[in-house]
Amino acid sequence: MIHATGSAADLLRTAVHPLRGERSDFDPLFKRIGDARLVLLGEASHGTHDFYRIRAEITKRLIIDHGFSAVAVEADWPDAYRVNRYVRGLNDDADASEALLGFVRFPQWMWRNADVLDFVGWLRAFNDGRADARRVGFYGLDLYSLHASIDAVLQYLDTADPAASSRARARYACFDRFDRDLQSYGYAASLGLTPSCETDVVAQLVELRRAAATYLRRDHQDLPDDLFYAAQNALVVANAERYYRAMFGSRALSWNLRDGHMADTLDALVTHLSTASAPAKVVVWAHNSHLGDARATEQGRSGEINLGQLLRERHGPQTVAVGFSTYGGTVTAASGWDEAAERKTVRPALPNSYELLFHQLAIPNFLVITGEPGPATALTPARLQRAIGVIYHPETERQSHYYHAQLANQFDAMLHYDVTRAVEPLDRGALWSTDEVPESFPTAL
Repeated sequence: MIHATGSAADLLRTAVHPLRGERSDFDPLFKRIGDARLVLLGEASHGTHDFYRIRAEITKRLIIDHGFSAVAVEADWPDAYRVNRYVRGLNDDADASEALLGFVRFPQWMWRNADVLDFVGWLRAFNDGRADARRVGFYGLDLYSLHASIDAVLQYLDTADPAASSRARARYACFDRFDRDLQSYGYAASLGLTPSCETDVVAQLVELRRAAATYLRRDHQDLPDDLFYAAQNALVVANAERYYRAMFGSRALSWNLRDGHMADTLDALVTHLSTASAPAKVVVWAHNSHLGDARATEQGRSGEINLGQLLRERHGPQTVAVGFSTYGGTVTAASGWDEAAERKTVRPALPNSYELLFHQLAIPNFLVITGEPGPATALTPARLQRAIGVIYHPETERQSHYYHAQLANQFDAMLHYDVTRAVEPLDRGALWSTDEVPESFPTAL
């Protein structure tokens, strides 16, 4: 076993909190969370079982012991809302597996996996014992669902206001010529080869918002959630249209539009769920790259913002961000966009990375509170940090999956699991092997 030397390692080795499988292991994290109303739980990849499992267990404790009332995830609004209706007992899905069937767009394994299945089943059972108003919801923050969101807006208006539905259909018909190929639309519109649909989608959003009070007063409108769901879908359409045009400009512009949308959606959700006496408390699940403050990364210095930064700016100490890291193991990822899920081996972390520093502490799993004196000093100098999304290219790992960050300024806490294993997709193809031994280490949260 290699032991790290030098001041950073020395400061960390005596300051980290080992995770030995006891409930009390996480007490320092919950002490740091305190009375925060927004707890951001990250992940260093979109395909690591350990991150999903621990994130779910922390969330259960926040719900049971700390009164959190919603989980908001890096997923499309309509797909997650189907899960929301299931866990709150509001639709006809027979079980959690059926409730997750809305996740049909690549990468399906992000939400159609064994760990999410277990959590959704737990949340439904938890809610079944509570009054309707106290049931915990499950919501999506992302904006890729333009056509599904159009369908949801039209479905709502077909009942609430048929005349308005006809107007909405005429506006949304702007996309018809591209046969749901939004990248082709974005490319053509960004180059001026076709008229932009911006005016139409914004007009539809404005009309729906202006009519909201009228819809709420009508006799048939007995669920304010239905209107909120439709209004958020109209916002998704408007912001997705901008996003697909921005894709063919700078990376920073499209990234900022997406994370700005997620922040605005979360704020709207908090407002919707809050009462005068009880502000809503929400757990957020998304990748580290979205939840760690962008101002502490090289992406931030190049003009990118992210969800974690925006929430810190808007809500200050009410926001606590927790990141995850791993040194090695396996991960579920694809080799290219829209390609099959594979169980891939994660390469050992690179020199001058946080992951290697953590590995060299020779403490297999641990929690570090970044604001404590030792870690604050050790984790402020910039180091490499690994980020694996839905695609993993180990052959070009330095260029594809690392960036510089100042971890102490990026996250309030970090959970390191030295060797991790791939999340198990519910839909396994031939490229996803099953030769790993299932984990049996207790969670104890």
